[in-house]
Amino acid sequence: MVDLWNTVILEPVLNSLIALTTLLADNFGLAIIVVTIAVRLALFPLTLQQTRSTKAMQALQPKLQELQKKYAKNQRKLQQEMMSLYKEAGISPLGCLWPMLIQLPIWIALYQSIMQALAATPEDLLSLSSHLYSWPMVSQALPLNEYFLWLRLSRPDPNLILAVLVGGSMWVQQKMVTPPSTDPKQQSMTSMTTMMMPLMFGLFTLSFPSGLALYWVVSNVIGIVMQYI
Repeated sequence: MVDLWNTVILEPVLNSLIALTTLLADNFGLAIIVVTIAVRLALFPLTLQQTRSTKAMQALQPKLQELQKKYAKNQRKLQQEMMSLYKEAGISPLGCLWPMLIQLPIWIALYQSIMQALAATPEDLLSLSSHLYSWPMVSQALPLNEYFLWLRLSRPDPNLILAVLVGGSMWVQQKMVTPPSTDPKQQSMTSMTTMMMPLMFGLFTLSFPSGLALYWVVSNVIGIVMQYI
């Protein structure tokens, strides 16, 4: 299973990322940005489908709450009425999940590619060599130039700038996709989630290579633009 993952998903993304570095004047940071943009644009139809399904589900919430009150003691009837409501609205409860599940392997591969390409230790470099193609553009790019702007991409950002950008951009994106709630308990839980996720990823940035944090920032900004559109 691991070999299949490496051959079909990880290695194509990894080698494309390294080859692109050669085309971009050996600028690995710029290659991360370009690949992140390309992947987000390629997956835009799935992102759009997910957003539409989510908003459609949000529009049904008042009717779903009425059904839950009406059939609180009859779960079987509740499930039947809910499915009828979904069918009448022309949506599927899984419609907002499938696009996310399809995108997940690509995001994991991009994450692993950035981590492996940076090869901060001799062990990482040995692991990297086992996944490389014999493309001239790949061999020409190695070893990668890990410096981009003020960053050393294989190390965390000591200035904390990326941590703030990652947390801030994720918070904005979550605020844009989170619907308002009239239920005080649900609103409190939503507010906590909206704060905790950006804070958690901001803290991750303090220990992860800044190349990965750069990917997070770019991906979040693109997500904000797509959500706004």
